[in-house]
Amino acid sequence: MFGRNSKSDIDTLVGFSARIEGDLSFTGGLRIDGEVHGNVTGGEGPDNLLIVSEHARIEGEVRCANLIVNGMIAGPVYSTQLLELQPKGRIVGDVHYKLLEMHGGSMVTGRLTYIHAGEPMLHLAIGPAVSEA
Repeated sequence: MFGRNSKSDIDTLVGFSARIEGDLSFTGGLRIDGEVHGNVTGGEGPDNLLIVSEHARIEGEVRCANLIVNGMIAGPVYSTQLLELQPKGRIVGDVHYKLLEMHGGSMVTGRLTYIHAGEPMLHLAIGPAVSEA
């Protein structure tokens, strides 16, 4: 999956009883089993992987290349490679994706927006565009 062995390429673990208050940046692989109240951002490139386990909860913006969600994300999501929503995965917020895989039982409450090839992740607008007449 993703050209990586997800079990052996997890560099960092936020444990079940851990609660992080503030933004979290990572490279490589990150698995979250606890709570993060802040933005979670993967490093540049197509190889970073974020796994949000069944008991995990993120309240904030998530930006990464590859994302597997089986827990809860409350905030906008930007996945530049593959977003996999597993059966217990929940996202409350707008989702921007290149490739999307949704398993039965997963749920998104928000807009789904396809990222066009070559569109940089940093330039994606957050929220609706406003035009003045």
